[in-house]
Amino acid sequence: MLGGKRTYSEFLQADEGIATNILICRLKQLENNAIVEKSRDPNNRRSFVYRLTQKGRDLAPVILEIIRWSGTHDDRPNAQREAFDKVLRDRNGYEAELRKG
Repeated sequence: MLGGKRTYSEFLQADEGIATNILICRLKQLENNAIVEKSRDPNNRRSFVYRLTQKGRDLAPVILEIIRWSGTHDDRPNAQREAFDKVLRDRNGYEAELRKG
């Protein structure tokens, strides 16, 4: 959900390059654990939209620490730096943004 992704196809097209079967499994696990919820897309009734639940939004501080840690130690050229830069610039603001869902 970081980066504004909300639909299966948006997650599938992300730079991470996750396989379809893994993506489906992970979304189902997150839904079963009440971290995300799935609903029909009001703009396209054939699609679903995923969004964080309160339980998922409560993970924001943990996610920010993981972003900070990986930004410090991940030196691959394709590493996602945007979120790391946001954490460094304004951690509290970025956490508030994540918690809004």
